[in-house]
Amino acid sequence: MKTMTCKQLGGSCDKAFQANTFEELAELSKQHGMEMFQQQDPEHLEAMKKVMQLMQQPQAMEDWFAEKKKEFEALAED
Repeated sequence: MKTMTCKQLGGSCDKAFQANTFEELAELSKQHGMEMFQQQDPEHLEAMKKVMQLMQQPQAMEDWFAEKKKEFEALAED
């Protein structure tokens, strides 16, 4: 199991996510993002805006995702 924070994943807070795979971690982060969107949290909305801009450029989004996955894989197990 490994841990990354919302900030490490492009978000805006220190909430920690733990998972065995990067895909599981990404899903936890996505759920958190949806909760913050429903709450209209300004800091998270700003972070989401940046990710949405990345999504307009598929290669940039792929590169960003690959970099985050690489960071996850480099982490030591908890």
